[in-house]
Amino acid sequence: MAVRAVNTCSLFRPSSPPLSSAVRFFSRYQISRCRRCPAFCSHPPLSTGYGRQTQSRTIQSLFESVMEELQAMRKRRKKVVSATAASSNTGLLNEELLEDRLVSRSLQKGLLLEFKKDSDRVLLAVAQRPDGKKNWMVSDQNGVTSSIKPQQVTYIVPGIDNFDPADISDFIQKAQDNMDPSLLEFAWVELLEKNRSVTVEELAEIIFGSTEPLESYSSHLLLSKDEVYFTVLETKGSRSIYGPRSSEQVEELVRRKLAKEAADKELQEFIKLLSSAKSMPSQDKPTKKSWMNEEKIWSRIESLEAYAIDACKNDEQRKTAGMILKEMGLAKTASSAANLLINRKNLTSLKVYAIDVDEADELDDALSATKLQDGRIKIWIHVADPTRYVQPGSIVDREAMRRGTSVFLPTATYSMFPENLAMGAMSLRQGELCNAVTVSVVLHDDGSIAECSVFNSVIKPTYMLTYESASELLHLNLEEEADLRILSEAANLRLNWRRRQGAVETATLETRIKVSNPEDPEPSINLYVENQADPAMRLVSEMMILCGEAMATFGSQNEIPLPYRGQPQSDINLSEFAHLPEGPVRSFALVKVMRAAEIDFRKPARHGVLGLPGYVQFTSPIRRYLDLLAHYQVKAFLRGEPPPFSAGMLEGIAAAVNEKVRTVRKLCNSSLRYWILEYLRRQPKERRYRALVLRFLKDRIAALLLVEVGFQASAWVSVGTQIGDEVMVKVEEAHPRDDIIFLKEVVKG
Repeated sequence: MAVRAVNTCSLFRPSSPPLSSAVRFFSRYQISRCRRCPAFCSHPPLSTGYGRQTQSRTIQSLFESVMEELQAMRKRRKKVVSATAASSNTGLLNEELLEDRLVSRSLQKGLLLEFKKDSDRVLLAVAQRPDGKKNWMVSDQNGVTSSIKPQQVTYIVPGIDNFDPADISDFIQKAQDNMDPSLLEFAWVELLEKNRSVTVEELAEIIFGSTEPLESYSSHLLLSKDEVYFTVLETKGSRSIYGPRSSEQVEELVRRKLAKEAADKELQEFIKLLSSAKSMPSQDKPTKKSWMNEEKIWSRIESLEAYAIDACKNDEQRKTAGMILKEMGLAKTASSAANLLINRKNLTSLKVYAIDVDEADELDDALSATKLQDGRIKIWIHVADPTRYVQPGSIVDREAMRRGTSVFLPTATYSMFPENLAMGAMSLRQGELCNAVTVSVVLHDDGSIAECSVFNSVIKPTYMLTYESASELLHLNLEEEADLRILSEAANLRLNWRRRQGAVETATLETRIKVSNPEDPEPSINLYVENQADPAMRLVSEMMILCGEAMATFGSQNEIPLPYRGQPQSDINLSEFAHLPEGPVRSFALVKVMRAAEIDFRKPARHGVLGLPGYVQFTSPIRRYLDLLAHYQVKAFLRGEPPPFSAGMLEGIAAAVNEKVRTVRKLCNSSLRYWILEYLRRQPKERRYRALVLRFLKDRIAALLLVEVGFQASAWVSVGTQIGDEVMVKVEEAHPRDDIIFLKEVVKG
């Protein structure tokens, strides 16, 4: 019978421990019996060596002897309540009086007990003192004293009356050392044969030959963690009676357990593969095609994709995606799945500044900065990621290409993309999780680029600032806005570095007009004049130029076809312009002698005016189609895929787009000029305007820049007036529809 029992074990546990586990069980049992029954020790010692001939009996015969001795001694220990009860001992729970077997010790000081801390944790502790009528104060294995309810107690270790809390850790370690699940399997075989149930202590007697505290607690741990061999038949307080499951149940549970272990192993291998791919540099990441080679891996990817767009076909897909997100330490949300698939870096801990004009609807860039331990400045330029919503060749993409750019008129805005995308999902929004493409740059002390990288990210914009409010924050120099000061410091470093590389300053005045209710006979006109040398505008401009240089470097290093913008260095002798005042006057003179910009789609070209070795416009993919093209190319590279467009294809697309951009620029300039003239027409006739002399057109007729309006016009000026001088003028006439304006100098009397 014993031999059949051993063989039966193998049926239900294909991956059961080797014979040595049984030997350890027999040896432990033998030693414990030697102390109590010398006759039992008459068996010669058992050798555990394989292939040796030193054993005086076979494992099989020893097993039979052990089982016979076990049965005899258990019969002697068994308490027979009555002859009637003994004769009717056929049920698992009626072997002995149920009440006798479920007697639970009441809590008292010094007892070692196990309690449920919360849904996930079970701790060992020593009872200290009552806390109210029912609760008890206990000191747990972590040294924490807390109050627990009686129903939280899951086990009271027997045979201990005054346990030292300092010894709990050592006790737990010794109990863990006894945790051999194969012991349960052997006990299950015997108890199933006899149709017997057991308490924790009775099981300890069977498998350890002792009901000492350590052995009893070890048995409790084995039973509490067991999911195969035993089930709880009855519980009273902290004590339970366990019964062996049937062979059929065990076989099914083992099958499920092995299947689950195999599935868990496959999942962990997938998580390891996914984590490895996330940590790889962009150029080394596996391609989408490589993930499709193995069916199970691709099935998990498909589950994540379906979860990301809320399109799971069944509960299994939803469950699979949820498990993957949990193992990756991510929230079970569609956005988490989407960010995982496109390998987004979580930058939500950064303070993020988005700085733009106050009426901006399409917010496509933001900034962060910090100082590294070595004193260098690290900058993050976050750019909106519209390619998450649009693919090359799609209907939305084709329409964006047809438009070429967003159109910003004083009376209306016509977005390159559908308005709900351009001003909604694609834009960066304050306080919300936003997908971005982040360009990370570390600067040398002289302002040159030391390191740069490009990656997908998730950000949470902290501030949406106008240029005016950003300049005010910089002026206030607030302690809590240290990151903004670092950005300003970086902008100054970059400007000085570019100047040393031959950059030409072209900062001037920029005019914007917003017309409310333009259909009214007298619509409301709001005019804004911004100085490009303003600290906040200078900050943003320098960061956008920095991003352009970093993208040119990144594209060149990885041989990505991009719209590399260059501007051949004109033969400009800056000393010849030194007599002109800095600002609009000097910028106007310099722009007149500059050569036109050029685009190369294969490699960077020097941009002499910006003082850069290469430059790619990348920061406005929502409003400029060529920026979007750069995103298509770079995002494909980050996915490990070839770029969608060759250099030749880019050149053809850019030619058509640039033609449309030039048309739009003329339209915008014409509309802006019309509304500036309308604004001037409405002003009181006696109003005076400051004007800078930009150059002389003929004799004493000079080109002027009206400082308060940011508008260029011409007028006769007094003898002796020089380029760069400031004069006062008034508007004699303004006719917007005829594009006519007459200015007259107001001579100081």
